[in-house]
Amino acid sequence: MGAFLRPGERQPGAFGISFDSDRDKNAAVVPTFNRNEKLALQEQRRRLPVFQHRREILYLVEHHATVIIVGETGSGKTTQIPQYLLEAGWCSHGRMVACTQPRRVAAMTVAARVAEETGSPLGQAVGYGIRFEDVSTPGTTQIRFCTDGVLLQEMLQDPLLTAYSVIMVDEAHERSLATDTLLGLLKKVQRRRPDLRVIVASATLEAERVAAFFDASTVRGAAAKAGDLSKQPAILSVEGRTHSVQIHYLEKPCSDYVRAAVQAAADIHREDMPGDILIFLTGQQECEDCVSMLEEEARKVRAGRAALRLMPVPLYAGLPAAAQLAAFEHSPRGYRKVVVATNIAETSVTIDGVVYVIDCCHSKQASYNPLTGLESLLVAPVSKASASQRAGRAGRMRPGHCFRLCTEADFQALHDATVPEMQRAELSGTVLRLKALGVDNMMTFDWLAPPPAETMVRALELLHALGALDASARLSRPTGQQLAELPVDARLGAVLLASVRLGCSEEAVTVVAMLSVHSVWAGAHGERKALEAAKAKFAVGEGDLVTYLNVWKAWQDSGRDRKWAARNFVNHRTLLRAADIRSQLCHHLRRLRIALESCDAEVSLLRKALTAGLLMNAVQLVDTANDISDPASAGINVYRILRSTGPGPPPKLRIHASSVLARTRPQWLVFWQMQQSSSGWFEMQEVTAVEPHWLPELAAHVYSHKGIRS
Repeated sequence: MGAFLRPGERQPGAFGISFDSDRDKNAAVVPTFNRNEKLALQEQRRRLPVFQHRREILYLVEHHATVIIVGETGSGKTTQIPQYLLEAGWCSHGRMVACTQPRRVAAMTVAARVAEETGSPLGQAVGYGIRFEDVSTPGTTQIRFCTDGVLLQEMLQDPLLTAYSVIMVDEAHERSLATDTLLGLLKKVQRRRPDLRVIVASATLEAERVAAFFDASTVRGAAAKAGDLSKQPAILSVEGRTHSVQIHYLEKPCSDYVRAAVQAAADIHREDMPGDILIFLTGQQECEDCVSMLEEEARKVRAGRAALRLMPVPLYAGLPAAAQLAAFEHSPRGYRKVVVATNIAETSVTIDGVVYVIDCCHSKQASYNPLTGLESLLVAPVSKASASQRAGRAGRMRPGHCFRLCTEADFQALHDATVPEMQRAELSGTVLRLKALGVDNMMTFDWLAPPPAETMVRALELLHALGALDASARLSRPTGQQLAELPVDARLGAVLLASVRLGCSEEAVTVVAMLSVHSVWAGAHGERKALEAAKAKFAVGEGDLVTYLNVWKAWQDSGRDRKWAARNFVNHRTLLRAADIRSQLCHHLRRLRIALESCDAEVSLLRKALTAGLLMNAVQLVDTANDISDPASAGINVYRILRSTGPGPPPKLRIHASSVLARTRPQWLVFWQMQQSSSGWFEMQEVTAVEPHWLPELAAHVYSHKGIRS
């Protein structure tokens, strides 16, 4: 791995920094945990920077409909402001304070911390809600942390959010699809509910832009004030409590940032300086590979005489709640914790003890091309704002170091801020939710960042194809309404509804649950052949989704045995999460008065139901291309997507190497996910072989028998 350089430094030591300069040879080892941890909780709260602004915050919330708080990292805004509102009486008369988070991990961990500070068991006075999991008590919970998506789903039952007196939208700078949609809806709700207070909190938000968005002082000629309530948003800045973080860059670009991150962590560990390490990678597979390599490194260290032992811990969205929370526990005595995380650790959460951050400077981002109708999951460079947030994780408790796995010149070329997800994502789920809330004209809806018109047209086209919208682009009854109420992607909801008609809902709900989690497989780094052999035991010619059904049945037959899962390279924790989601989906179907039925061995019925939901992702084999990377190969099977209408040559599609059908030649397929490779190919994942005549049978308004040529 290349050496790291701090800007302006000429004589690099290890990583371009001399750790000796950080050592006080006459001092004891610096603790790496919360410096106020041994104080009473109330004293800890008073020492947070936000406490100095408690009176101002409550005054602004009392007199302004909208308050924008720009709180730096470590200010305590996320945990303290909801408590200030509770103490000031905003939870009286049975109403609650909601605090939204862009990620489920943040909602869970912050709720646990606030429950501890209030002396209440989690789920009582303080609770949380994430998709497929609600830990709160109706009539008792006063502060509720939840994801933006969960609050949007609640609006289907309570459009004016009458259960809440204050809504705090936290980490709004991330500009997720759900956050931007929620902000637009809250602006509408405030017109009908003048008593509703909205707090928009962030670390690096464009405060003036959001203030202008919520400014209702001139709406319909109204005065700036209605009684004592100002319709003009107030802006308050709260300083943070961060320590200095030294930034280091590579001298030369690295070709494999996962290995570079492992090497950097190992070199830091050999210096025997105190402090845990946080590594940022892009996805679950990279995290698992990194943890595996770090475990091997830990075995080497044990053979030596290091003062501390390495303890690698993964942290990504697909982990069950208990496994995620393990990353936030204090390191056992004699161990150095290395948390390997995706960007879910970027904001909102604090991992005590982190002194060193290793940043790969990339993240996975959804990128949608409305001209081709293809959505890809791309690994792309992060923005400078995101990189700054990541570096800040190292300075929460004491001075730290951030090692960026790129050169300084490459870093300076990054964009200042991340493009809002609203402008780069597929929008069918957002449009469906808005239609269900009575927003029929998408073009007149107030967007903080308006989406591209072509993307909106594509979303309407998909929803019409699924039967969610009628010929007038209005929500259909009952199909559209049912799809809006199901807490899954509209396409997966369509699979469930079709499976009810076809008599295979038991199997379909299992497959949908498996698609709602991250990878089912758990191959470690360097075990590719063993993983492929394990897959072959469950693989069937019908494709990946039917293969998942075989995995599920075998896991159930084993008694959900962890050792069985390990032997078969199946991710036990992912399947436990899938089982929980399956149970929740069954509950939702029963609430819609839909009974479950099994098709037993009639797998064709399940494939037909999958086709009904993924019909816009249907492809046909058209050609074979030479594989220049493998001269001995029979070639690459080239597919074309049937509904692509973009100008120019059609995109090149092939089956992803991870699919059980990667070495076969099915003529017709539907796929669930697409990933664009660095070579330009669009690689289909989670594919299922289908019959072409199913398409016009299931969606005559989209496909015709004449247009489908076998």
